[in-house]
Amino acid sequence: MPITSQFEASANNKSNTAPKRKRPAPLSVRLNDAERAQLLSEAKGQPLSTYIKAKALGGKPIRLRRSGLSVTDRKSLAQVLALLGKGNLSASLNQISNAVEVGVLPVTPETEAELADALRAVCDLRRLLVQALGLQEADE
Repeated sequence: MPITSQFEASANNKSNTAPKRKRPAPLSVRLNDAERAQLLSEAKGQPLSTYIKAKALGGKPIRLRRSGLSVTDRKSLAQVLALLGKGNLSASLNQISNAVEVGVLPVTPETEAELADALRAVCDLRRLLVQALGLQEADE
């Protein structure tokens, strides 16, 4: 028997495949804006359909996400935090420090205030990202 005939016979043989599982039809519920907002508030970050199913069937409460963020949001925030840590901030600060020590960069009160503002902004950004991800800040 040629290989193409074997292939066709194998492809047409339905006994090797498992029967498809028929899924029940989805249930649809119409909510007004106030009802939806109330349910979203009560769900506290878990998917709305999961919360409604647990509430309707009297199931066990589902473990909530620490941050209430979706996986995609958590991943995006983690990437931003990683880029912040991986950036050249420390190298840039070191260059500024060396320039001040050598006397190439005169430090005026305005320059010092701008550097302090930039440092606070970076620290605030890091703190907010850590908080949004539900992480604990390491003591430094």
